Amino acid sequence: MRRFATAAALLALATPLLAQEGAPRPRTGTGGDIVAYDQIHKPVIGRGGMVVSQNVIASKVGAEILRKGGNAVDAAVAMGFALAVTLPRAGNIGGGGYMLVHMAAKDGKPAQDIAIDYYGQASRHTKPDLLLGANGRFDPAKGYSMKGVAIPGTVAGLWEAHKRFGSMPWGTLIAPAIAMAEQGVILSDDEAKANADQKDAMADDPAALAMFFKPDGSAYAPGELWKQPDLAATLKVIAAKGRDGFYTGPLAQRLAAGIKAGGGVIDARDLASYKAIVSAPIWSSYRGQKIAYMPPTASGVSVAEAMNILETFPVREQRWGSVANLHLLSETMKLVSADRRLVGGGPDWRSPTKGLASKGYAAERAKLIRPDRAMGTKEAADGNPYPYESQDTTHYSIADAAGNAVSNTYTLSASYGAHVVAPGTGVLLNNSLGNLAWGRKGDDKATLPVPGKRVGSTITPIIVFKDEKPWLVTGTPGGGYIIATMVQLLSNVLDHGLNVAEAAQRPRVNQGGGDAPLELEEGFSPDIIPMLEARGHKVRPSNTMGSTQSIMVDGARFLGAADSRRPDAAAIGVK
Repeated sequence: MRRFATAAALLALATPLLAQEGAPRPRTGTGGDIVAYDQIHKPVIGRGGMVVSQNVIASKVGAEILRKGGNAVDAAVAMGFALAVTLPRAGNIGGGGYMLVHMAAKDGKPAQDIAIDYYGQASRHTKPDLLLGANGRFDPAKGYSMKGVAIPGTVAGLWEAHKRFGSMPWGTLIAPAIAMAEQGVILSDDEAKANADQKDAMADDPAALAMFFKPDGSAYAPGELWKQPDLAATLKVIAAKGRDGFYTGPLAQRLAAGIKAGGGVIDARDLASYKAIVSAPIWSSYRGQKIAYMPPTASGVSVAEAMNILETFPVREQRWGSVANLHLLSETMKLVSADRRLVGGGPDWRSPTKGLASKGYAAERAKLIRPDRAMGTKEAADGNPYPYESQDTTHYSIADAAGNAVSNTYTLSASYGAHVVAPGTGVLLNNSLGNLAWGRKGDDKATLPVPGKRVGSTITPIIVFKDEKPWLVTGTPGGGYIIATMVQLLSNVLDHGLNVAEAAQRPRVNQGGGDAPLELEEGFSPDIIPMLEARGHKVRPSNTMGSTQSIMVDGARFLGAADSRRPDAAAIGVK
């Protein structure tokens, strides 16, 4: 008997096992090692359900809820409150967000799909000059103050989801967050640095300084225990009294008083009247795959428009990362950017959602794209979808064994929001009011600041379906980079056949309107830059874009992909 088998013989023996483990078939004629995997990055494999988030502690909380028999919504509620403790730059109860929920058919009840908009809303006392400086333009100093706070929606949104679909007691789901706020969490290197970097930004807010820094003013170091007693007390009220514990009663009075003392305009009546908006998702498809997007004031309609434009081109044949593919992505995003002027919120505006998300409108817009030359502002002009009518944020995705799924993105708008805390509450507040079109007129009708205005966002959680069941659950933070990030994640999977982890890790591009530069993450060959410039693109390097947190459901297996662009992210399976 021969002592050593040949590589070919070993590969032949290994092939059945590789197929069982889901490894791609080796490409004929390629090199590589004896195992012959065809993609560099691999997802985490779990069974019985999966959670993926930007923070490993919160992921563990969500996975444990699923292990105890909770469903995807239960895990979403627990993780939402946990992230408010463990990832304060974006996790929150003082901000807002958007959630897509799919509940599988059960006990004779049909499957349900809903979109929950719980983003910020302007106070009824909002005036057009609230955030303007002496020059009549938006004043960032006012935006990063109590004046820039929109009515927080997170507690209302999580409550709405639980009221409809939760299976475990509300208080049970908040208990992990309370324990961590009260007993403290061990700070990672990333979180310790992120908190410490806020010293100057929080310098004018004593409550924020007291919450994030030691009594002597020094920052908590990596590995140190950080406690948030005021936040723990607030969470206990919410756990005991639900939504009303936050929006009415003593806590609401304390929040309103703190905002007013800082020059803000939100009062107790604004808080009491806030409601999450529940609607149907925007439904579209891409190359035969059914997709649920978040409706305005989120930006699912913009991702839908981009995917519909891409669908008219042979993206797969262009190959990932080619000059032709990057040019197409850039030109598509220019058109989408031009049409974003039409996406806004009530009470004074209705977005032409059906037109923007229609295949017919996308086909008309696609005609403007030339394969050999980049468009400028004049060429990437405003479109008319009406005839077709008939940056710090965090995302987490959850899928459970019963076929339920949640895609949730929420935010304080900027990293650490307005850098202000309502005294005695431990609630870090958002700066979402700055998203409106302050000091501008005419072209910004969709986002003009008016009383009661629903603030808009680039946020866009997504669920892709296969055979009427959730197949890909995904979303990302990233501010102005969110739309392009999601377009590329979807195209990477649906056009280029990348697994969900590889799709997340490939370098990304971003393109704003008309004459804006085409931004490239590290990882692209420098040789493509002159070729893109030859087509008329202005190219510049960029830091990382987004942080997708995704789950792909593969039969009984759950494939989790936590984007490594931000530290501490984790995908955790129930089993």
